[in-house]
Amino acid sequence: MTQQSDMPEEACVLDVAACRRRQQRLVQWMAENSVEQTLVTQREHVQWLTGVYYSPLFAPVAALQADGRCLLVAPQRAPDAAGADEVLVYPAKQNSTLCNDQKQRAVEVYARSAWYRPTQRLATEYSTFPGYLTDGHRAPWLDAEGPLYRLRRRKESDELRKIRRAIAATAKMYQRAREIVSPGISELQVFNQLQSVAVETLGEPLTGTGNDYRCGARGGSPRQGRVAQAGELYILDLGPAFRGYFSDNCRTIAVSRPDDRQLAAWSAVTQVFRHIEATVRPGKNAQELFHEVQHLLDQAPVGTFDHHLGHGIGLFPHESPHLNPSWNDVFEEGEVFAVEPGLYADELRVGLRIENDYRVTATGVELLSDFDMALA
Repeated sequence: MTQQSDMPEEACVLDVAACRRRQQRLVQWMAENSVEQTLVTQREHVQWLTGVYYSPLFAPVAALQADGRCLLVAPQRAPDAAGADEVLVYPAKQNSTLCNDQKQRAVEVYARSAWYRPTQRLATEYSTFPGYLTDGHRAPWLDAEGPLYRLRRRKESDELRKIRRAIAATAKMYQRAREIVSPGISELQVFNQLQSVAVETLGEPLTGTGNDYRCGARGGSPRQGRVAQAGELYILDLGPAFRGYFSDNCRTIAVSRPDDRQLAAWSAVTQVFRHIEATVRPGKNAQELFHEVQHLLDQAPVGTFDHHLGHGIGLFPHESPHLNPSWNDVFEEGEVFAVEPGLYADELRVGLRIENDYRVTATGVELLSDFDMALA
């Protein structure tokens, strides 16, 4: 693994105490809603409760009792460590062939265990509701999906370590991008080199990779045969994810020397971060913030800002809070969010976008992506 000093080992160690803190927050919601057990079947929620990351090829299940005891139903074998009081196993493979009915297998193991009690009031995620239990269950169900998403907003220390590690990999990717972006380099070359840097930095395959690798365009996947041209701006919106936790950063690099209009747009975009750092704190309305930034960028000498301002990040690339006029979220202490102002116009050789990640503290915000924002 490269750059060990930037990649602290503690980000890889399962933190049972942090898992228990998350579980206790869910237990409190359960008590307020007379729920006796919460069953989760989405991988992200299983990881949130137990700390164990599984790839999309597997379908683990977890259950949390009102007394705080936690069960993990794991694919194939028990993990080395888990924030769980008991681990059961379901057969995810047969003779090395992955089974397609894993969720049903996992739920059946749960339903045959002492953890399943048909008379208990259960909560679960309705969008992935385990219908295999409905025939025999005699108590009412409650939808836990919305409450789980709300509880996920505040990141515990182990979650923040993984996000920081993913952001550190992003910094290495941009360092390499500044070395290689020049007229004639292909988008696929840039994509391949940046992916390689992220994998070498993290020392393992990526959970996620980010979405924008096109030059002279607002975004998109790299194109076969497309090369960078002098005068264009190269928007690189990168989001390497580490063991389930996403980063999300964007930098724009001038393929050649930036012109005066591009520099003026860059100056207008970067002033947004000064506004964020001066105004965001717990209780700040994210919808109002969007409109404040829209007003700032409407005064820019060139370009148009016409997309969301940002979003929370964590176990999914877009979480609450939503910095978007379609939501009315309020910032809360402990959440991590990305801010991505941009300006676009043909005369900018399409445009630029810059994105930083922040953590909300008791008194303001902490910048997590403190690396070069310059065009060149």
